[in-house]
Amino acid sequence: MTKQLIAFAHPDLSALAKSLRAQINALDHKPTHVEMLNLLAKAAGHANFQALRAGFIPSTIPAYDQSRVDKVSRHFDAQGRMVRWPSKTNHQELCFWVIWSRIPVGERLSEAELNGYIIDAHLFGDHAILRRSLVDAGMLARTPDGRVYRRIEQTPPPDAVALLEAVAARASA
Repeated sequence: MTKQLIAFAHPDLSALAKSLRAQINALDHKPTHVEMLNLLAKAAGHANFQALRAGFIPSTIPAYDQSRVDKVSRHFDAQGRMVRWPSKTNHQELCFWVIWSRIPVGERLSEAELNGYIIDAHLFGDHAILRRSLVDAGMLARTPDGRVYRRIEQTPPPDAVALLEAVAARASA
C-alpha cells in the first residue's frame, strides 16, 4: 500500500514550537509515534491527527519521491535513452516505465518489432533482459509461443510519471 503524504505547514513556527513544548511537558512519558502526530495536529489547531488528515486534499502534494526520481533519471542520457542497468530493483522497475512509454499503444508486435523499440530506448546492449522484465512486471503481454507482444495499458505510479516528465524535459532541452 502506498503511503499517503500529508502536507503540514504552520504560519508561525515559534507558536507551533511553544505549543508542542507545552503539550509534551504535560505528558508523564515520551510520546509515541501516534501521540506525536496528535500533538503536531493539535499545535496546528486541529482536534487531532485524524481531523488533520480528514481535511487533507491529496492533489495538493506531489505524491512521489523526488530524490528517487532524481537518482533514476541519471540512468538516461540527453536523448532519453537508458544508458545503464540500475543495480537497485526499485530503480529498474521505475526505468521500465520509460521503455514501456515508447511502445505503441494497442498494437500487436512481433518479437523483432518490439526489440526495435527497446533497442532504440537503451544503450547498454541487453534488450532481452528489458523485454523479459517488462513481461514479468505485467507491462507487456505475450502469446504462449512468444511471437506476439502487446503493451498492457495501465496508469503509471506517481514516481514513474515524474520520471517520464524529467526524461522528456531533458530530451527537449
